[in-house]
Amino acid sequence: MGQRFPRSATNIIAVLTALAWVIALLLGQTEQAAYQLGFIPLRMTHAMASAAVPAALTPLTATLVHSGLIHLGFNLLMLLWCGTAVERTIGPLGLVILYVVGAYAAAAAQWAADPAGIVPTIGASGAISAVVGAYALSFGRAKAFTNNLRLNRWINVAWLLAAWVVLQMMMGWLAGGQGYLLATPAHVGGFAAGLLLQRPLLLWHYRKA
Repeated sequence: MGQRFPRSATNIIAVLTALAWVIALLLGQTEQAAYQLGFIPLRMTHAMASAAVPAALTPLTATLVHSGLIHLGFNLLMLLWCGTAVERTIGPLGLVILYVVGAYAAAAAQWAADPAGIVPTIGASGAISAVVGAYALSFGRAKAFTNNLRLNRWINVAWLLAAWVVLQMMMGWLAGGQGYLLATPAHVGGFAAGLLLQRPLLLWHYRKA
């Protein structure tokens, strides 16, 4: 008998995300989905008739919309690679909380950078950035800069965030040269949320241990 596909929060999110893209593709509604389900900063302060869901839900619905197979495939690869490991440390519920909060943190950062923006922010990369942030903090090897463990942790958090910001800026610059627009603030916001939530979710998961 073949090995069954393991049911986990990470795998369920990945399947739903892929399924949403396939449905939009089959219906020929990929572009419409971006404007109806994507996160548009201006919608947070001005009503827009083209929306299919309330503005407050678009940080989540935007994670189901992707511009193409490469965009979807890369996001799912990162989600499955990092999410599976993170879920083992903080549990399925912790992973879902991390993903949802990451989606909203990414949207908040995108809004803060351009509150009047009308270009839809789509894709799960903001939420996945939170998972990547938790992964980096969970499995990275922090250097002992001082004798204070708590201070060392915050130095490591600051270092990871700074490195991620630089990486995102470089990727944004390279993508811009190719005519692509990356939601750099969203990636940074999601990653920061992952860094901040990793320890609370870990402690909560093992609260009865």
